[in-house]
Amino acid sequence: MRVLFAGTPAVAVPSLNALLEAGFDVVAVLTRPDAPLGRKRTLTPSPVAARASELGLPVIRAAKIDDDAVAAIRAAKPDAAAIVAYGGLIPERALSIPEHGWINLHFSLLPSWRGAAPVQHAVINGDDVTGASTFLLEKGLDTGPVYGQLTETLRPEDTSGELLERLSHSGAVLLAQTLSAIETGAAHAVPQTGNITLAPKLTIDDARVDWRQPALAIRRRINGVTPEPGAWTTWDGARFKIGSAVLRPDITDLAPGRVRFTGGAQAAAVVGTGSSGLELAQVQPAGKKMMPGADWARGLANREDVVFE
Repeated sequence: MRVLFAGTPAVAVPSLNALLEAGFDVVAVLTRPDAPLGRKRTLTPSPVAARASELGLPVIRAAKIDDDAVAAIRAAKPDAAAIVAYGGLIPERALSIPEHGWINLHFSLLPSWRGAAPVQHAVINGDDVTGASTFLLEKGLDTGPVYGQLTETLRPEDTSGELLERLSHSGAVLLAQTLSAIETGAAHAVPQTGNITLAPKLTIDDARVDWRQPALAIRRRINGVTPEPGAWTTWDGARFKIGSAVLRPDITDLAPGRVRFTGGAQAAAVVGTGSSGLELAQVQPAGKKMMPGADWARGLANREDVVFE
């Protein structure tokens, strides 16, 4: 079966690899245009574009599916299109090109967490189980009938980045299996049922810590916005980033946002919340690199006036 693959970030690369390993004829790869990265803002291919180039596959770069992109997709003559985190909408005129449609790998158990950030919202929400779904792409937002699903247990310490990495590999297998079933005529898509929840893209404001919330909710938010957009608070008028934190239910006498330091071998920085303490495991003060919270605490062991806002 001739397959067009659409994807952009690193989490889509395992799916491209899986389709090739399964023997599909990947006739072209659709991805976002090269983007400026780093301090020098050097134009850099997307991870999917880079992998496609290594494999010698034709690459269609498009920020949106315009007339030129539609013509390129049509010229590739795909029987089906597989899409994983492409990062743009597929218009109806492109949806109708492949005979078997566009098969989307989405990192949630649809209809839960429809939208751009399903894994992040699952972690922030404290879900016990999430997963991935393959479904037939249609005009609505992640509304199409589902071909298959898999489940993944969330660990308390999981960041969205860690969870997404696991799902990118297990989901790649699911996507290849779905396309194989479509090719043999064994696939059967069923309408979505159950409670619908939405997972819009997270903004930098979504990553700001509200210390009045319970410690568990704060830790979930920190994990959910790691690595992007990255949890933060403010100290002395500057942004202060938080990489990870540990629950300290034994500390209940700190006001929300107030920091208590201990030095020496047991150095720690513990912040008050709406319930109990939260020990900062990884922090990044303004102008510095990410560091262990214990190292930051040693430098401020005598301070009693640090309050996050």
